[in-house]
Amino acid sequence: MEKKYKKNSFISIGRLNQLSNPIRYLTLKEKLIWICSLSIIAVTNILIGGFDFLTLIASCIGVTSLILAAKGNVWSQILMIIFSVLYGIISAQFHYWGEMITYLGMTMPMAIFSTITWLKNLSENGKEVKIQELKGQHIIILLLSSMLVTFLFYNILARLKTPNLIFSTISITTSYLAASLTMLRSPYYAIGYAANNLILITLWTLATLQNPLYLSVIIIFVIFYNRRKEEQELT
Repeated sequence: MEKKYKKNSFISIGRLNQLSNPIRYLTLKEKLIWICSLSIIAVTNILIGGFDFLTLIASCIGVTSLILAAKGNVWSQILMIIFSVLYGIISAQFHYWGEMITYLGMTMPMAIFSTITWLKNLSENGKEVKIQELKGQHIIILLLSSMLVTFLFYNILARLKTPNLIFSTISITTSYLAASLTMLRSPYYAIGYAANNLILITLWTLATLQNPLYLSVIIIFVIFYNRRKEEQELT
């Protein structure tokens, strides 16, 4: 007999017909949150005294992706791919090589592969994906592989003379765990991303102390973190 799942045990994914106009699927409250988020990012980027178009566009795309992800819209995945590219460029500008490698080599492919994986594991209503309970072998593999990833990238980032080396390394580890849990269709992926967002807030706060232009990047990850916390409470 097929195991029954509670509603909050599903991860929503979008329907293909949402590609026509994803904004129409947002409620009035969600539209207001979206507009307010974009406004805060835009005003912050302008008031800091050095307008940076790339950072502004990346932050707006990131927020829009997150809002649409909450509705399970497939545009969120497409926008995340674009955000990953822009964020990788921004990270390279500050020599945050770990962030560049993570988003271009992990987050961007994950936006593609996770969609494929989820589409192959839909629930009966065809709108949600079935979760997968973590088994002992999953946990052991995750622990061993994350230790290996941490060791390898610490040495790689050290050779690249990456600023804030410890936090940059932890960022890669938490991002790897979050991405792996997403692929495994585990509801605990939100915990991994929430932890990663906290590290990213710390990283870009340190960067902002040297260059105020990165303040809007902090804002985007604060919004990301709050959203991940909401997802975590639903699991």
